[in-house]
Amino acid sequence: MLRTLALTLCLFPVTLTAQESEPAMTAPRMAEIVLALDAEAQITANGIEFTVDDVPVLIVMDVRADRMRAMVPIRAATEMTPEEMLRVMQANFDTALDARYAIAGDRLWGVFIHPLSPLEKDQLISGIAQTVNIANTYGTLFTGGAAQFGAGDSGALQRKLLEDLLEKGQDI
Repeated sequence: MLRTLALTLCLFPVTLTAQESEPAMTAPRMAEIVLALDAEAQITANGIEFTVDDVPVLIVMDVRADRMRAMVPIRAATEMTPEEMLRVMQANFDTALDARYAIAGDRLWGVFIHPLSPLEKDQLISGIAQTVNIANTYGTLFTGGAAQFGAGDSGALQRKLLEDLLEKGQDI
């Protein structure tokens, strides 16, 4: 079934017209999307502060550099053991997905970094969800949550956050 689908997609490429593609991501468009996720979000001069699943999220944008990053503070980096440092580096390779663990200002952060203008709504929402998930799973699964291998409840719980956020952003 998957081979047939893949072959079909290769043989019959879908072309998007300008009307079918999403508009370029801008600061006002991003604010509109984030406000759908958290109506109490605070718009700042160069970003947005909001909460997802009781986790504080900060989005910083540099429109001139065409970059954005969503960030979640996790803990003091100075208190991390070498084993914890190794584990976050391993997670960056295989389970953090589009989000990453990063250190700045002596803090460990969960971050999603992307060029601003080509960023699509669902990519933004997924990146935010993955960033919140790597913060929530620090010390246990160290995962962005969009993909899980094996059985158990963790994957379903983490996917639920993404699905909830995508549902909130559907009408944008």
